[in-house]
Formats: sequence, C-alpha cells, structure tokens
Amino acid sequence: MSIERRVLLLAGAGTLAAPLSAPVFLRQAQAQTAPAAPAATPQAPGFYRYKLGGLTVTMVHDGFFQRPLDGFVTNKPLAEVQGVLRDNFMPTDSLRIPFTVTFIETARGIVCFDAGNGVLPAGATAGKMIANMAAAGIDPARVSTVVISHCHGDHINGLARPDGTRAFPNAEVVIAETEWKFWSDASNESRSPQGQRAYFRNIDKAFNPYRGQLRVVGDNAEVLPGIRAAAAHGHTPGHTAFHISDGNAQMMYVADITNRPMPLALHPDYRIIFDFDPEAAEATRKRMYDRVATDRVALTGYHFPFPAFGHMAKEGSGFRFHLADWSSQI
Repeated sequence: MSIERRVLLLAGAGTLAAPLSAPVFLRQAQAQTAPAAPAATPQAPGFYRYKLGGLTVTMVHDGFFQRPLDGFVTNKPLAEVQGVLRDNFMPTDSLRIPFTVTFIETARGIVCFDAGNGVLPAGATAGKMIANMAAAGIDPARVSTVVISHCHGDHINGLARPDGTRAFPNAEVVIAETEWKFWSDASNESRSPQGQRAYFRNIDKAFNPYRGQLRVVGDNAEVLPGIRAAAAHGHTPGHTAFHISDGNAQMMYVADITNRPMPLALHPDYRIIFDFDPEAAEATRKRMYDRVATDRVALTGYHFPFPAFGHMAKEGSGFRFHLADWSSQI
C-alpha cells in the first residue's frame, strides 16, 4: 500500500473515531501553509494641516508621556479628580500627556513653536517629532525661527542633536526676556521649587548651539510680523503664549497655560505639580481662556489631544476645549 493511500485511510478513520496524529510530513506541510501571526501595526504619521488665513499650519505630534494621576493635581482630593475624568470617559488611574509642536509657513520661512523632546532611546513613547516632520515634508533646515514658550525640558531638549549640534541648522531662536533671564541665571536654582531645579541643567545644552542666533524679546513684543508674545506667567516665571494673525484670522498658541485641557480648563482652579507658581498659573488660565473664548480666537496647545487645534468655550466656572473638525482638505 502506498504512503498516500495509508494517509487517506488514516484521515478517513479520524472522522469516525478519535482523531489520530497526522504523519510528520503532513504536519510540516500544514505548518508551512498556516498564516503567519500579524505584525504589530504602527499608527499613521502624526501630522495635520489647516489654514489660518493665508498661512499653512502643520501640527506635528512628538508622542506622549504617561504618569500616575495621583499627585498630578495638588490642591484637590484624588477622588474628585477621578470623578471628573470618569465623567469625561478618561482613565482614572493614569494620565496620558501628549506633545504637539505647531509649525507655521510664513513669507519669512517656517516658524516652529517649541522644539519637542529631542532624540530619545528606542521604545520611548515621546521623541517622535523629527520622524513626523519628515512624514509631513518639513525639513529642519527650512525652519527659520524657533519660538520658545518656556524652558521646561520637553519644550527645549529638541533644539540640539545628541552630538550637540543644531537640530534646526538655519534657525534663529526667540524667547521672552523674563523667561530667559530667570533660567539662564544659575543662582536661581537654589531659590526654585525642588521639582523645578533639574530644568536648569538643560539650558546650556539646548541653547549653546544657537548663541549667535538667540534673540531675547520683550514680554509682549512682536516676534515677527503677525506673531506677538503674550505674557502668560505662572507655569514658569516667564512662560509666554503667542498670538498669531493673518488678516482677520487669529490663533493663540497657549503652550502650557494648561497641561491637558481636561480637566484643567474645565476646572481652572486645579493646580498641578508642574506649575512653578500655581497661584499665578491659575490666574493666567482664567484670564487667557476668557480672552480666547470671548473673542472666539482659535488656539493650539502643546499638551492638547492631537491635533491640538480648536476653540475654547466657557462652561460653568471654567472652559471646555472643542477640537476642530478633521478635514481631508486644507
């Protein structure tokens, strides 16, 4: 009897009685034809474009940071904060904090608002800006101006490459005077809250490559035509927002006036661990969000849910962020 006939008989018998093990060569054939396990699918590149008047704005995602919710809000019970997040369909044990950098194409070149986290080790959830810039077709060499809102590491570490050279080789860096004077004076470290002291160590590494191209401006000065600084102190001593306009179109880059707008815009009295002066930060939140809500000015925020662009509306004693509609056309 041939091998093939014996296999067929065995296979047929298996339908009438307890299954029998298939011959080795048949098991090998089955293994070779079995579909492979699907590979992990990466997310689509993180960028989004829209128009502000005649300007093209590109939001570029730099990844995210995950931290425990406990200890994030310092002046309210954890259970209260958890209740707010639960009501808004968010996790109640941890908080995902996104990073998104705003790029604007102007007649004078590309303007970048803050510089991201820089190059991080493989597997890190942040440090995605350069890859997403490439996907968006933004060459770092075409960035003419990097506008810095404040000197926390997640906003300035991306200025320099790991070898100490410029990440934006042809860019001028602009920063508000109050912010620069504070962080560039090492004697202020010992007078700062303990949680803020580590940021002093990044200053030279981030800014030294641009010493010849560093411009310090007044707290409410015009940075470039159509871009004006707006003092928003509290998160850091010289934290600065930026008002951007083209004709009648207006937008405010609010940087870290809040971290995530939920729950911090809805409850502007919530004070968080990352704020240098929590009382001043609270006052700034209320003032600036009242301004953009009343005047119906669009806004982008560094830690807002991607693509981090939309409007702020008054709701109760606080404000709710309304993410702009996604569109397939610019």
